[in-house]
Amino acid sequence: MKWMKFKIKTTTEAEDILISALCDLGFEGAQIEDKVPLTALEKEQMFVDILPQGPEDDGIAYLSFFVEENESGNLVFNGEETSAEALLSLVNDELESWRDFLDIGEGSVTVDETEDVDWINNWKQYFHQFYIDDILVIPSWEEVPAENGGGPVLHIDPGTAFGTGMHETTQLCIRQLRKYITTETELLDVGTGSGILSILSLMFGAKHAVGTDLDPCAVEAVAQNCRDNGIAPEQFEMCIGNIITEKEVQDKVGYDCYDIVVANILADVLVPLTPVILHQLKTGGYYITSGIIDDKEQTVVDAVKAAGLNVVEVTHQGEWVSVTARKEF
Repeated sequence: MKWMKFKIKTTTEAEDILISALCDLGFEGAQIEDKVPLTALEKEQMFVDILPQGPEDDGIAYLSFFVEENESGNLVFNGEETSAEALLSLVNDELESWRDFLDIGEGSVTVDETEDVDWINNWKQYFHQFYIDDILVIPSWEEVPAENGGGPVLHIDPGTAFGTGMHETTQLCIRQLRKYITTETELLDVGTGSGILSILSLMFGAKHAVGTDLDPCAVEAVAQNCRDNGIAPEQFEMCIGNIITEKEVQDKVGYDCYDIVVANILADVLVPLTPVILHQLKTGGYYITSGIIDDKEQTVVDAVKAAGLNVVEVTHQGEWVSVTARKEF
């Protein structure tokens, strides 16, 4: 299947309005490229498999819309055949209609035909099996190599917005979990995403895991990854909601009942999370955090100490940091 890509160069101020206007005309969906920093809410809802800092906002935005091309070489728009020239004229007319009311910047439009690719599966070429120490992480479309020799294997397929274990912050957490997990470990995984940390913890011998996440999509991602790795549903429970601000979530996961709480989230979320999570930890329990860029290390250490936890270990990988602490009282 081929697609025609209409790419508009505009301003960040105008992007939402232009997307709405073009969608009203019949264009479906939009790919947005800009350098606008994440809001506090967006940071809270993101996982750490992102760059720690983006480039400075320059006010420029690129909006791309895709229109399907049929076997006859015509575009299919609003259920009817049309041409790239006709749609380009439609887009340009719409942009011009906004110039008197809105700073749309350059407002130029480029038109390109995309490659004829399998949009559903083509991305798989970018994710292949890899090792985290002795743990083989492998997607469903690849086979475990004979040379793995029966070592631990984590079957994981990338999911929307969720990590695969490649990121340094995930690996830092995995190594810390391995140090402290026992066969009696009750684990709370805050911001569980695809469930990698909890699933590996159960594979390491933990007794039970509870995961919390803001995104309802995490429920199916976790369920699928549990099935792929032979984890029984009763071993790993999910709770959707914000444990920092929602008491019903705090009540549901329980108090003073976890041997380990792990949180692989951004430092700006760890700071308000820490005094809350103190109440979920058992006395003697460990709090393992990551997602901390190196210049935020002291901020998290200070937050941990302010909550009354004892810092046990700080580990590093690349520019990322993991802080492990213990509840002594």
